[in-house]
Amino acid sequence: MGRPDVNTALYAFSVRGLALARRIAARIPAHVHAPERLAGQAPQAGEDIRPFSGIHALLARTFHSYQRHVFIGAAGIAVRAIAPLLRGKDRDPAVAVLDQEARFAISLVSGHIGGANALARELARLTGAAAVITTGTDICGLPAVDELARARGMALENLPAAKAVSAALLEGRPVQVFDPEGRLLNGDGFGGLLVPTSPEAWDPHAPGVWCHWRAGGAFAATFRVYPRCLCLGLGSRKNVPAGEILAHIATVFAQQGLCPQSVAAVGTAMIKRDDPGLCAAAAALGPEVVYYEPEALAAVPDAGQSETVKRHTGTGSVSEAAALLLSGGGELVSTKTKTGRVTCAVALKAQGSMS
Repeated sequence: MGRPDVNTALYAFSVRGLALARRIAARIPAHVHAPERLAGQAPQAGEDIRPFSGIHALLARTFHSYQRHVFIGAAGIAVRAIAPLLRGKDRDPAVAVLDQEARFAISLVSGHIGGANALARELARLTGAAAVITTGTDICGLPAVDELARARGMALENLPAAKAVSAALLEGRPVQVFDPEGRLLNGDGFGGLLVPTSPEAWDPHAPGVWCHWRAGGAFAATFRVYPRCLCLGLGSRKNVPAGEILAHIATVFAQQGLCPQSVAAVGTAMIKRDDPGLCAAAAALGPEVVYYEPEALAAVPDAGQSETVKRHTGTGSVSEAAALLLSGGGELVSTKTKTGRVTCAVALKAQGSMS
């Protein structure tokens, strides 16, 4: 739907609404959509007002193409327009409503994870409107653990349990938390409501939040979050299929009790940048893939060395060296393991280097 850097759609339904949409679009990257009868009225230089004949047909194309949607008009219009398109709080984009006089900016759908609460606050700053946030934890000044985890770039699992956590907090009931490294909460107990709890003392039937890069917390009532802090170093023979590489890594992670959801990045030697199997496996495993020159890998002092690897790649270590480079001063939590054709190593990213 246009330039990839534009993630906000503004929908205007009146002359005054269109004028407001233009003001907002002049300050943030956004596409303005308006009915055909309005779209051609006195466009200003450089404006891109996109006409539509029916809002339902338009949204069928745009709803999941933008991360944020702003309806300038009555809330009922927005509700009826988006209702058939909603999939779930973890998949729907942010939806906010702004009245044409810019009095109220209302967070409507996907307040936490989707970012509608933040969108409403942004609209309030841009227009002078009052932000209307109805999320219970927000209005009570309590943490929304799903939003906090998403804001810190963590992977989420068992999202329905986050609702039970929020309900307990709103009722003033303490919630058990396993976050021994403070990656999620940074030591904040929020007035004693979030109680540090060891795995041995964990109540599998009570709401809880489990944050770690090692496996655990697989209970129906436990909301699990995975910090992106594992750095995976990979090596392989030429043209090894991606499936074989992924199978070895799955075995290693299972044996070592590591969570694949916590992989932050994958590193390997520059010589592998055109190897289809390794490239496909790396892309499937991590949000980021880094290819290192032999000199950079060879300069890592704590990586194990192999003369065979050196003959093929120009450096004595690939998997351990790449993992340590990615970790930014971290340490190996899984030294090099290998099959006949694949090697991998895992390092834990130093907390000071977390993005």
